[in-house]
Amino acid sequence: MLFIRKNKMSTGKMIIGLGALLTGMGRLVGGRAGDSITGFGLASMVLGALNILRPRLRGR
Repeated sequence: MLFIRKNKMSTGKMIIGLGALLTGMGRLVGGRAGDSITGFGLASMVLGALNILRPRLRGR
C-alpha cells in the first residue's frame, strides 16, 4: 500500500504544500535559522512547480 504509484501532478502538489509549510514555519521562527528554513521552503515550492511543468517521459 505504501508503494502506490502517484501521478506527477499530486507529487508536485505535495512538494509545493510541504514547501509552503516550511516557509511559514521559517517565518515564525525568525532569525538566521528561520531564514534558512524559509529559503529551503521556497526552493521546495519552486522545485514542486517545475516538477508539475516538466514533460512526461513516454514509454517508461
